[in-house]
Amino acid sequence: MKTATAQLEFKRHAGWGGRRMNAGRHPKGEQAGVSHATRPQHQAAHPVHVTLRALAVVGCLRDCPVFNALFDALAAASTDAFRVAHFSIQENHLHLIVEAHDRHTFVRGMQGLAIRTARAINRAIGRKGKVWADRYHARELRTPREVRNALVYVLQNWKKTVPGAEHLDSCATGFWFDGWKGPRPRWSLTSQPPPVRAARTWLLTTGWRRHGLIGFDEHLRPEPR
Repeated sequence: MKTATAQLEFKRHAGWGGRRMNAGRHPKGEQAGVSHATRPQHQAAHPVHVTLRALAVVGCLRDCPVFNALFDALAAASTDAFRVAHFSIQENHLHLIVEAHDRHTFVRGMQGLAIRTARAINRAIGRKGKVWADRYHARELRTPREVRNALVYVLQNWKKTVPGAEHLDSCATGFWFDGWKGPRPRWSLTSQPPPVRAARTWLLTTGWRRHGLIGFDEHLRPEPR
């Protein structure tokens, strides 16, 4: 979005199909390569950085009506036990920072989120079929430094791909983030309710702040691995 006013207008103007997520053979085509090994145990104290990549046929996730549908679906994906704390919608992929009570809750929560968002996207563009290219990539964040790096990476990710990107990404949850360094400029404020749940883990609420608040113009750190 090009103006401060437009940045606050999160809505844009202008049936799930396919196999169950994580089922079937390992893909040989687009974005193959995410491990299909059994996922490790999840600790409730650890937030998780998740990446979902879309098939090219879906088109740009940042354009309406796909963005509007995806925004609403992500806002409805949380439960008391599975919480989306931050998200960033990029052109062909989605970044999430989530919390979950245990491994079972995390896996079920991600399955539900993938189905919900796929249905919403397909309805928006009038198609049927698979939306996400492969299994999601998930990385547990176990230290304050890892959590801070992930926050910078997710909230400022658009600066990697959008030439001349400034301020905050209107396709991410930075407008509701309370960890920015310095006074909040007027353009960074919104009266809209947050589309995500408040974090509860110590690492995502308090621990990461040991390494300093995040500047609006902070450079991206390397992608967490």
